[in-house]
Amino acid sequence: MSEFDFRPTLDAPDDDPHLWLEDVEGERALAWTASQSAKTLKHFAGTQFERDRAALTVMFDRFDRIPLVTRCGQYLYNFWRDAGNPRGQWRRTTFAAYMRADPQWELLLDLDALAASDGEDWVWGSASIEPETRERAVLRLSRGGSDAVVHREFDLRSLSIVAEGFNLPEAKGGINWLDPDTLLLSSALGNGMATRSGFARTVRLWKRGADPLTAPAIFETGCSESLGVSGYLDRTAENERLWFIEGPGLFKAIGRIGDRSGPKLEINLPRDTRWNVFGDWLAVKPRKPWTVGGTTHAADALIGISLSSFIAGERRFSTLFEPDERRCLQSFFWNDGKLIVAYLANLAPRFEVFTPGRHEWTRRALDTVPAQGTVHLWSLDEEDHETNGEVLVSAQDPITPSQLLLLDLNDAPPLGAPVILKRNPENFDATGLVVTRHEAVSIDGEMIPYTQVGPANGNRDAPVHLSGYGGFGVSLLPSYSSSLGKLWLERGGTCVVAHIRGGGEFGSRWHDAGRREGKRLSHDDFAAVAADLVRRGITLPRRIAAEGGSNGGLLIANMLTRYPEHFGALFCTVPLIDMRRYTKLFGVSGIDEYGDPDKPEDWTFLREISAYHAATPGQPYPPILLATTKRDDRVHPGHARKMAAKLQALGYPAYFYEPSAGGHSYGKDNRERAAFIALGINFLRSAIGWQHDGVR
Repeated sequence: MSEFDFRPTLDAPDDDPHLWLEDVEGERALAWTASQSAKTLKHFAGTQFERDRAALTVMFDRFDRIPLVTRCGQYLYNFWRDAGNPRGQWRRTTFAAYMRADPQWELLLDLDALAASDGEDWVWGSASIEPETRERAVLRLSRGGSDAVVHREFDLRSLSIVAEGFNLPEAKGGINWLDPDTLLLSSALGNGMATRSGFARTVRLWKRGADPLTAPAIFETGCSESLGVSGYLDRTAENERLWFIEGPGLFKAIGRIGDRSGPKLEINLPRDTRWNVFGDWLAVKPRKPWTVGGTTHAADALIGISLSSFIAGERRFSTLFEPDERRCLQSFFWNDGKLIVAYLANLAPRFEVFTPGRHEWTRRALDTVPAQGTVHLWSLDEEDHETNGEVLVSAQDPITPSQLLLLDLNDAPPLGAPVILKRNPENFDATGLVVTRHEAVSIDGEMIPYTQVGPANGNRDAPVHLSGYGGFGVSLLPSYSSSLGKLWLERGGTCVVAHIRGGGEFGSRWHDAGRREGKRLSHDDFAAVAADLVRRGITLPRRIAAEGGSNGGLLIANMLTRYPEHFGALFCTVPLIDMRRYTKLFGVSGIDEYGDPDKPEDWTFLREISAYHAATPGQPYPPILLATTKRDDRVHPGHARKMAAKLQALGYPAYFYEPSAGGHSYGKDNRERAAFIALGINFLRSAIGWQHDGVR
C-alpha cells in the first residue's frame, strides 16, 4: 500500500557483511553507490542511451498527451509536467475549455519556482481542496519523491502559501477537511504518534491556529500490531457523519461511525471484507465465504444492504455480483447514489451499474464501454457528495494509445456511447504488431495466462522483454507503454506480460495462491511463462530479458537465484530482496503478504525466496542490473545495494544504479524517468546480445 512508511532500524543478524549499505545517508554507503552508479553509466550510457533518453523525454513531455483532470466545483484541476516545467504546474480550467483541442489553463502553482525559492527538492503529491468555500487547499509535497510528505496550506485566491495555515513538517499521513477551519489529522508526526509500520496511530482534531502536536486525539488504535488509522467526513450522509478506519492488517479494516468527539459505533463486518458507503447504502465484498442472515455469500461476491437497516440488525443482503473461477470483481465505487462495478471476464473488462432500492436493486450493463484492452472507470468529481452521474473512462491496449471518454450514467436507457474527450498520441510505430494471449503450465499444473505483443511472423530468436508483478492482489494488465514501444517493439522485439498468481486478475484465490508460502509459486509461474515462450518457438532463453519492480523486483531476484537458465538478462528495480530483514526495512505491514521472518515457521518458507541469502558461487547467473533510488522510503534502497554488493563479491556480472531522487519510482521528473528506463533497456539489449540500428 503506497502510503506506508518503511523506515529502517539498523539492528541485524551478525552474519550480514553488507549491513552498512542499509545506512541510507551514510558516508561510506553513499561513496559506494556513487562509484557503482558511475561504473554502470560508463558501461551502458553511451551514444545510444543518450538518443533513447532524449526520445523518451520528448514523448513524456509532449504537449498533446492527455491532461487527466478531477472536478471540484466549477473547475477541472490538473497537474502537468513538460520540458519547461519539469517539476510541474498545478492548474485548472473550465469543462467547456477542456473540451477544446487547446484548453486555456489558469496557473495556480509553479512547483519549479516554489522549489527554487524554498531551496527544496519538491515533488508533487496531491492537493486537497476545502469543499465548502473552495478558497483553500492543503498541498502534499515530498522531498525527492519519498512517501513522507510535508503539508502546506494554499490560498486559491491569492495563489500563495498560507504562512500561518495548516502546515505540517515531514511525516507519513494525511488530512481531511471538516470545515474551513478544522481538519482531521491522521499523521505519524510527533513522539509516540506512529505505529510499528510508521503510520498514524491517532486521528486528531486540528483547529486553525492550534499546534498540531497538541491537537486532541479523538481516536487511537488500541492494538500495537495495527498498521495505522485514518478518518474522514462522509458528506453523502444527511447529517454530519465521520468515519474512523483502523487497519489491523494489510487486507483488513475496521470501520467505525462517529462525530467530532470520536467513534461511537463499530460496523459489524468481517475484518477482511472490502466495503463502501454512499448515503444510506452499504456495498460489501467478502474476501472469504461469509454466512450471514441464513445465506452463504461466496468469496469475492458483491452484496448490498441499507446501512441503517444493517446497523439495526438486518442481515438480508441483495446479491449484486457472483464470481466464478475466471470472472472476478476488480473494483466498485459510488457515483450519485449508483454503484459502478468493474470486473474481468477471463481478463476482458466488463462494467455494470446498480441502483439501490428498498425492495430490490436495479442492474444495467454498461455495454457501450469498450470491452477489450485495459479499461478503467472513475468519477469525474473529486468529492463523492458532488457526483452527478458523470464518469471518466480510460481505454487502451498495448498497440493503441489511451483515449479518455466521458459517460453519463443518468442518460436514459439505452445508454449512449461515451463522448471522446482526449486521445494520447501514437508514440511508436505499431505497424505489423499483433496482440495475442497464451497460457503456460506452472509447476503445479495451474494454467498461467500471459499477453504477448510483437511481430505477427516472429522467429525462434526473438528478443523478448518479459515483465510481471504477482503481489498484493494487484492485477497487472497489458497497457500501451510508450517506452517499451519505442525502445523495444518498434525495433523488432517482443513484449510479454505474465499474469501470475499473487495478483488479482482472478480474484482472492489468485492472490492467496501467490502470497506467504505461496509466493514461491508466483515465481514458478513467471519461470513457466519464460519456458513456454521457448517451447512455442518464440525465442531462446538467452534472448529473454526480464524486468520487475518492488514486489516484482523480488520476483526478478528469484529468477536469478532459482531459474537462471531461463533468462539472458534481468533488470531488478526498487526491489525487496533480503527477506530476513525486510520487516526492518520494508516494515511489518508486509507480513500479510510475505510472512514474518521472526517466526521460525514463516522463515522456513521465506528463506526459499530470500534471494539475498540464496545467492551462492558457481551458478549460471545471467547479468543483472539492480536499480533503486536513495529516496525510496517505502521498500528501502538497502535491498538492491546489498544484493549488488554480494553478487559482485561472488564474481557475478551485477551492476547497480541509484539516483538521488525518485522515491519508490523512477525519477522526480520526466527526464529522470526517461534516463532510468533508457539505462535499463540499454543494459538488457546489450546483455542479450541484441543488435539493432548499430546497437549492441
